[in-house]
Amino acid sequence: MAKGFPYADLPEFLSALERDGDLRRVTAPVDPTLEISEITQRVVRDNGPALLFENPTRGDMPVAMNLFGNVDRMAKALGVGHLDEIGERIGELIKPDLPIGWGGIRDGLGKLMQLKSLPPKKTKSAPCQEVVYKGDKVDLNRLPGLVTWPGDGGIFHNYGLTHTRHPETGKRNLGLYRLQQHDHRTLGMHWQIHKDSTAHHAVAERRGERLPVAIAFGCDPVVSYAASAPLPGDIDEYLFAGFLRGQRVEMVDCLTVPLQVPASAQVVLEGYVEPGERLPEGPFGDHTGFYTPVEPFPVLHVETMTTRKNPIYHSIITSRPPQEDLGLGKATERIFKPLIRLMISDIVDMNMPEPGVFHNALVVSIRKRYPKHAQKVMNAIWGLHLLSLTKLIVVVDEDCDVQDLREVAFRAFGNVDYKHDLLLTEGPVDHLDHGSYQQFWGGKAGIDATAKLVTEGYTRGWPEMTVMSPDIVSKVDKRWSEFGL
Repeated sequence: MAKGFPYADLPEFLSALERDGDLRRVTAPVDPTLEISEITQRVVRDNGPALLFENPTRGDMPVAMNLFGNVDRMAKALGVGHLDEIGERIGELIKPDLPIGWGGIRDGLGKLMQLKSLPPKKTKSAPCQEVVYKGDKVDLNRLPGLVTWPGDGGIFHNYGLTHTRHPETGKRNLGLYRLQQHDHRTLGMHWQIHKDSTAHHAVAERRGERLPVAIAFGCDPVVSYAASAPLPGDIDEYLFAGFLRGQRVEMVDCLTVPLQVPASAQVVLEGYVEPGERLPEGPFGDHTGFYTPVEPFPVLHVETMTTRKNPIYHSIITSRPPQEDLGLGKATERIFKPLIRLMISDIVDMNMPEPGVFHNALVVSIRKRYPKHAQKVMNAIWGLHLLSLTKLIVVVDEDCDVQDLREVAFRAFGNVDYKHDLLLTEGPVDHLDHGSYQQFWGGKAGIDATAKLVTEGYTRGWPEMTVMSPDIVSKVDKRWSEFGL
């Protein structure tokens, strides 16, 4: 476990990274319009350190970037040696007698939270409210928001943790959505069709009410990750963060909206979304690697901004992989694997490949037991919460390392008769998916790359794969230094 974990706040995490030689301070002036993006992407692609731009040429605070840019740093952020440790903890706590389906994964998480319940706790004063700006004093230009790509529609804030409550049930949601800065006091809320905040806003509009919103920047790394986690709508992200941290998250009441935010945040925005109001949002170079088009989205009117005395602004770059979201995606894959296996017990292991930007492709291995077993698993995946958005599923046998994409490709390219082993269907796709002919839904494919059975109609006799005998492998291992290779 990382020294000093759980980190009290973002500066403490940055200090830990710096002690480990995993943070680079950039003292030269750098423009948040395109320059920070280009520099950060070069560092990410070289598997480089986290970055702290101390002198952005726009805005009043340093910019922290690439905090989660590889799996080792992501594990450090979550206080573990490797990401599978959290999944193993979950696997030890959840019970195998839960109902199958989405209700089962919700019940599994609910039982897990009850077993290790660490709900957030309220504090009366907080560092995030040391400096207060209200009304005309609010100026979003104090934030060094990024213009990431030349075709972007303006300044975007890419790691604002957005808080809303369901107007009728009071259930809180913490989400991570891009925020386009329209002017010095308004933001475009990119609430996609499948997101919980979209549902909250829809209820508020139906009731003709404003929806209170609070956005926190620069939270501790566990809370920042929890905002991205694909939790069921009735599981509190702060309860989940408490479980991950092993310590309750301190929350404070906002000054002007009926919401709570992390006490240790660097910056907080408070305001309202008016019912019926929309403004054009975009274009934006998103994680798909393409610009998403201009669409109408709700508008946040910021009435209050609170900050620490010396705040640090946190953001992230999205676009064609490799990008920093590798760490976030891999954390989700490894943390949620036990829960997915609880619902689909056939799965041995899984991989959400980075080139598939995580929700477009999924590779799973199974211990095949009966005809069309692979197709059964495909359909189960397409029925499971946000995995329903997966466009391509590749099913391989359990002896295939799903993390080795070269081995996966070998199986998928060579073990398949596409007339029999390709399953085509239709269903929902990601809001940002540009490949589908219609928005929100499109075609999907499943590839059965497993060894075929006689009972599936394969009568030729499946061949044995070439594998070196273990005694020769061991013998050569022991003598390897003799060969001078």
